[in-house]
Amino acid sequence: MLRRTRLPDDVRAALDLPRGERPLAAGALAPGGWAVATTAELAVVDAGGAVVVRRPWAQVARAAYDPQRQAVTVEWVDRSPDTRLVLPDVDRSALPLVVRERVQWSVVLAEEVALPGGRSARVAVRRAADGTLFSQALAGRGVDLDAPDVAPLVDAAEDRVRAAAGLPL
Repeated sequence: MLRRTRLPDDVRAALDLPRGERPLAAGALAPGGWAVATTAELAVVDAGGAVVVRRPWAQVARAAYDPQRQAVTVEWVDRSPDTRLVLPDVDRSALPLVVRERVQWSVVLAEEVALPGGRSARVAVRRAADGTLFSQALAGRGVDLDAPDVAPLVDAAEDRVRAAAGLPL
């Protein structure tokens, strides 16, 4: 049974959350600092109290929890270096579950796009924290979304998911 982790006052102050945004889960990190999942974003505050990561859920390409390492690894849509969150006392935190839920909440529709050479891309309609919908194309490894043999396939898939979500083409 998970117990709610209380967010320390200094971490809450460092985040300075806007009105209406609230922490949903938090976890102390090894070797120090905190990870905080809010209604709008994932934030990481280092041991010195500085906010080192603060990104909306729609910027998460995927997140995975490794129970053996007690770590959540977050991959970003812009291919920034992954963020690894090691939670030494994972039994006291709902952070892995909340990260999963918030990423899933941000994905309204998604479609994998098969590309020449066995490669792939993914297009999705995502939801921003304010409820606004937008589309996003994510390149698989070694994929150039602007390549002449790739762009038309990705564009067509993006048009399909936008149409299915009622977004203008």
